[in-house]
Amino acid sequence: MLGVNNHGQKIVLACAFFSKETTKSFIWMFEEFKKAMPSGEPKTIITDQDAAMTRAISIAFLTTFHRLCRWHITSKFSVKLPHSAYKEYWLEFQKSIWDIDNKDEFDAKWNSVVTKAGLTDHPWLSSMFDLRESWVPAYARHFFASGMSSSQRGEGFHGFFKQYISRRNSLMDFIIRFERALSHQRQKELVADQVDAFEVAQCILPMPMNKQMATLYTRTMFQKFEQELIQSTACFLELKTKDASKVVYKVSERRNWETRVAEVIYVKDSDHASCSCKRFEFVGIICKHILALFRRDQIEYMLDKYILKRWKKTAKSGLVSDANGNEIKDSADPGLLINQSTMSQLASDVVEDALMCEEGCELLLKTLKSLGVKLKLLKDGPSNNEVGGSSSQTQYTKDPKRVRCNGGSKRVTGVKEKAMKRGIRHGQECVHIGHDRRQCPRNLNTSTSPLNNDESTPIDLSDPLFYKFYRMHGPTQ
Repeated sequence: MLGVNNHGQKIVLACAFFSKETTKSFIWMFEEFKKAMPSGEPKTIITDQDAAMTRAISIAFLTTFHRLCRWHITSKFSVKLPHSAYKEYWLEFQKSIWDIDNKDEFDAKWNSVVTKAGLTDHPWLSSMFDLRESWVPAYARHFFASGMSSSQRGEGFHGFFKQYISRRNSLMDFIIRFERALSHQRQKELVADQVDAFEVAQCILPMPMNKQMATLYTRTMFQKFEQELIQSTACFLELKTKDASKVVYKVSERRNWETRVAEVIYVKDSDHASCSCKRFEFVGIICKHILALFRRDQIEYMLDKYILKRWKKTAKSGLVSDANGNEIKDSADPGLLINQSTMSQLASDVVEDALMCEEGCELLLKTLKSLGVKLKLLKDGPSNNEVGGSSSQTQYTKDPKRVRCNGGSKRVTGVKEKAMKRGIRHGQECVHIGHDRRQCPRNLNTSTSPLNNDESTPIDLSDPLFYKFYRMHGPTQ
């Protein structure tokens, strides 16, 4: 299970070995996860359409919003729909999914596209429409999810761990390598903490609110906020309705030669503004539409209720206690950052000294190569024999049986990608592209071209001029 820290970095929250991916196994994992997380159930969890996991989430996480991975669903359109319908109507499906914030408007647009495509009885489209509250933005953006809409972050994290582990590792070897990978991940988080502790991000816009958020947010989150603030300058407000309790504004934005419209509602009693795009609810950062309203009302500083502690530099400050009231300490080792700084300074000094003479450069290069080999052996970890030990009294832990996980299948490929994988045909006789053996001009039957009624001259198909003619006009009759 993966999550996101206050720097927007991917972090591992929990992991488990399964011999079978059953509902019972997932329930056990989720219950253990809740014991380890003092804040209780997560607000949102994103998965693929695994049936066993879906049932387990509905049992173990009663208050969690279960969201389906949008990428897994949209990537199946090219496979599930007829080729002609996909080619003609996919762009309209995209617009209905991504460009509409209102639920009723989405339903109307979706049904309109389905009807035009003649797919009203299509079983897969009908099932996806029934599940729309779990994956369509117009329905799902009102739940906080750190801006994530798919499980691709988790799948992309596989590449990181593959640098440390492989299928050939034993169980003990895997644990050692996995811990090493987590240490590397935690070190990146410590580096980001160090940068935010001693540096303040540079502001592009010299506005009081921008400078305020630069001191509060982590660098990554501040850059996202500043981007919204910059884009708010291109938004235009228009009063739509007004009464004693609320004011509704129509906010227009010109983007990619299209005008996008959002609706901002300001409630007077609670002094609260909300937007139809639901970016604040979904990402936790105020959107450009509300920022445009703040600029118009000349609000110089951001109100505390619009600043999520989740994205602040001080997000990890304070004590965290378990169910028994015991303090839970951070497992990250701050000594890693100190060691990195010390070794970097030492390495810089050694390089400066070595550059003074050629013999010093040769000595340092030779030493570094030897050291690199030793460090690689250290990184690869001990062998299975070293891990298990040589004493006859040592109790060995057997490796689990290898099983194929449900998520191990190949990803869905589209029609265009399949055509590209087939590649360009090469002639086996003449090694030219664009034809196969049957259509190769060198193997075509020699034809004749009558010059008069009595004789004819054979055509030399190997002539370069004829081959050029063939490439331009096709085979002669």
